[in-house]
Amino acid sequence: MASTPEEACFEAGIKFGALYHQFAGTPVSPESAPSLERAIEESIENQPYCERVSVTILEDRLDTSHGYTELTGEYMEVELAVAYEGAEVVASMEMADGYPLMRLDSVENAA
Repeated sequence: MASTPEEACFEAGIKFGALYHQFAGTPVSPESAPSLERAIEESIENQPYCERVSVTILEDRLDTSHGYTELTGEYMEVELAVAYEGAEVVASMEMADGYPLMRLDSVENAA
């Protein structure tokens, strides 16, 4: 059986999976980036145990030669926090060696 911190880490992974695979491919432009950031945050915050989500779309990196581009990990920085039965996990996503790496930044168990 998993420990409470392990369960909290699992929940963070679920949030990232939903976030990335739900929104990857969404058309985005510098003009629509702020509203898309809010939509992603509000969507993921609806999930159980999610305390907060912060999404930054890196507008200066968007290739908008056709007016927009598709959202991918290379255009996002994300941080989220999950609280599960006294454990809190903070996790983030950013590009590392050409890959959108999702990692645990901190795991605390207050229980």
